[in-house]
Formats: sequence, structure tokens, C-alpha cells
Amino acid sequence: MSEKSNRGRLRGRTGETLKSWLIMLPGLLLMTFFVWEPLLESIRMSLYKTRNVELVRFVGLDNFISVMGKDDFTQALMNTFSYTFWSLLIGFALPILLALMIGETRRGKGFFRTAVYLPNMLPGLAVIILWSAFFSGEKSGVLNILIGKLGIPPQSYLTKAHLVIPILIVIATWKGAGATALIYMAGMAGINAELYEAAAIDGATVWQRMLHILLPAIRKLAGTLLILQIISVFQIMYEPMVLTKGGPDNASLSLMQLMWQYAFGGAMNYGKASAVAVTVTLILLVMTGIYSYFNRKESDWD
Repeated sequence: MSEKSNRGRLRGRTGETLKSWLIMLPGLLLMTFFVWEPLLESIRMSLYKTRNVELVRFVGLDNFISVMGKDDFTQALMNTFSYTFWSLLIGFALPILLALMIGETRRGKGFFRTAVYLPNMLPGLAVIILWSAFFSGEKSGVLNILIGKLGIPPQSYLTKAHLVIPILIVIATWKGAGATALIYMAGMAGINAELYEAAAIDGATVWQRMLHILLPAIRKLAGTLLILQIISVFQIMYEPMVLTKGGPDNASLSLMQLMWQYAFGGAMNYGKASAVAVTVTLILLVMTGIYSYFNRKESDWD
């Protein structure tokens, strides 16, 4: 009986394992086809001299050396880190504040949730066109009309190197902050209501409840969204490409835009474009590894 019982358990476990793999199989196939295969092909292409997408000759790391030795790569790398800095400064705390404010709202929560998510539903190109009219350097620009009421002469915002990246981050934040706020609100929904009741009985204010209950509860979620935001910002491309074309003087050129220029901007050098893409991937892997290391250390301390 014991041996038969063990065999039965073994068959049951094998059947459950097989079912699990069958359930995951479609996702694994899609992941292989749309993620891993292109990634491996990009790594391979970065090591070859190419003619369009044709591999001509193995050149090793020559594409990386050639790309990194140019001023536009250095400028794009610095700009991309600048995008990341401004994104964290402007765009990281805003979704948390939106979620906290909507969470503390007594009436109309559904309306506010819909309102903050609406910008995320707009096509990216439409958002860029919308904001280009707002920041236009012409007298008809919306912002120039507003400051004109204060007696300030029209300004050309997108031609000023020190303003262009913060402006692009404001646009990206306006579009994406609402969706991130909804994720935070979903995380806040899991907080035990008794904690709020106890805090209210003790006379805690709204800000004290936010500081001592809400923020500690969403700390790990915020850490995950932090690294996802960095990954997303490192891939910024169409905003500077459409709004400023990387200008003025490459002041808004990003690494992904540089990759596009190598691949489709006239050079048609897919080897160098792949080298830029692989470089971005390596940078993100290093940053993700650093985050995971400190996150694991923090979990061990807890």
C-alpha cells in the first residue's frame, strides 16, 4: 500500500507539473518569439559589419568601439541619465501624491480615477502635438499667451538646452502618472481598514495617516515601480524625436533615438544600432541588479 501510495502521489505531482507547463507554454512561446529571439539576434548583429540586415563580416567589438568613441553617443548617454534624474524628481512622487489624495477623498473617487487615467488613453503622437502647441515659441503658443497676460515677452522654450529635457519629462509625466497612480491605489486597497480606524481614534491627522500607514504599506510597490520607471525612461525616443528632433545641438538626444538614427536615419547601419541597443540593455541590467541586491539586503534586515 505504501509503495502504491507513493507511486500515486508521484503520478499526481507529475500530472500537476505537466499541466503547469502546458498553461505557461503559450506565454513562453510568445516570450521566446518576441523578446528572447530579437535580443539574441541584436547581440549577434552588434558583432558584425552589416549591409542593411545582412551580416557581412564578423568584427567583434568594433561596432561598440566606433559608437562609443563618438561625441553624439556621449551626449546621448548623458542626456538619458538626465532624463532619468528629471523623471525621478518630477514624475516619481506625483503618482503617489495623486493616489494618496484620491484615497482620502470621500466623494467622487470614480470620477477622479477616470480623470487621472484619461491622458494615458491618448495616443503618444497626439500628446506630443498637443504639448507642442502649449510650448510653442510663437506668440500663439498657449504658454506664451498666458505669460503675456503678465507682461512677459514670448519665450522659445524648446530651443533652450537647459529647459528641453525637463519639458519632455513634464509631458511624459502628464501622460503616464495617472496609470501609475491607479497601481498605487490598488496597493493601498489591501491595507487593513482597522489601522485607519485605530489612527482616527488616536487623533491622527490625514498627513499622519499617510506618513505612518500608507507610505510604509506601499514601500515595496514603490521600489518595483521605481525600477520600472527607470527602464521606461531609458527607452524614451518618440518624444524628443518628434518634438525637438534631438535638439537643440543634441541637447535632448536619447540613446534610443541615437539607435534609431543608426538604423533608419539614413546610415542604415544595423550593426551599430544593435551595439547601442545592447549597451542600453547592459546598463539597465546593471541598474536592476544593483536595485535587486539592495532590495534583498533590506528584506534580510526586515
